[in-house]
Amino acid sequence: MSSERPLSILHILEKNRFNTGSVHQMFQAAKGLAGRGHRVGVVSRSGGELESRCASAGLDFIPLPLRNEFDLGSARQLSRILADRNVDVVHVHKVSFPLDPWMRPKYKLRRIHKVVTVCEDIRKVIIASGKLPPDKVRVVYAGVDLELFDPGKVDGTTIRREFSIPADAFLICQIGAREWKGWRYLIEAMPEIVRSNPKAHLLLVACKNGEQIIEVKAYAEKFGVGGQVTPVGFRSDVPALSAALDVALDLSYEGLGVTGTLREAMAMNKPCVCSNAGGNPELVLDQKTGFLVEPKSASAAARAIIALAGDPEKCRRFGLAGRKRVEEGFSSEIRITRLEQLYREVLATGR
Repeated sequence: MSSERPLSILHILEKNRFNTGSVHQMFQAAKGLAGRGHRVGVVSRSGGELESRCASAGLDFIPLPLRNEFDLGSARQLSRILADRNVDVVHVHKVSFPLDPWMRPKYKLRRIHKVVTVCEDIRKVIIASGKLPPDKVRVVYAGVDLELFDPGKVDGTTIRREFSIPADAFLICQIGAREWKGWRYLIEAMPEIVRSNPKAHLLLVACKNGEQIIEVKAYAEKFGVGGQVTPVGFRSDVPALSAALDVALDLSYEGLGVTGTLREAMAMNKPCVCSNAGGNPELVLDQKTGFLVEPKSASAAARAIIALAGDPEKCRRFGLAGRKRVEEGFSSEIRITRLEQLYREVLATGR
């Protein structure tokens, strides 16, 4: 811990379930800052997993209804909380982008000193759409817990056994099955991948319900690769998933910052294939930690995956370089340090 005085920090996020990256990253920051001696409170809606996780971590959880932006009752309660806790910093999470004309004015308020984005790509969008001065918008990359995502500690064989995927299968995996995650292009790429490597198998994680699992299976059958595609629902054992795969994928084509599941897979020494979109190029270095491919192109994805499937040494080299990149710029400890520095900067300068 620094020799400077501890801060009183309040993190606010209306989402209270661990099914989005924003909740994971908010909780990680709150827990990490508390671990450095700061007084941290988490404000969210009651009744979700976040409340119990805060209790287990020894974090103050402060329930508020947070019904909408015009919830005056929650605003009055929040004002009392700020006074009672003598709060130095309020950090509100989950900004939707781009900023529309209705959202834009509040980000120009003097009481909002900084807007934090998870990548440079989103920073540019926020500055342009919000008409904000560039020095008001700062990038702090989300981070990976390197103790949790440690290739020396996590075994992925249980995942392969659970889904009856052979130990010698070339397992490619995408975590994320929303439409804009590009899963259809991935399945369209599978016939070419399987022709090149009959042992290739796709694990598609985070289908939203049973209906989508059926939809994915039907789409795979349509392209003749039903036996090589396994769709599953949401999982909490992401370190084991990352350990099980050979190549991590993300073919998202919109609505993304830096894909967290790629960052986590890189921490586990895994190479990546991802779309050249959003903030992904800020994380994945083409030809060094993986391949960046054209968005919405099944053929481009297939070529990149086939190139890795046929070159185990390249997979190993990309994986080691990926772990090093995460250690140097995308770890949770680095993120918490950068947030801490930003908070103190704002308190010192008033802007």
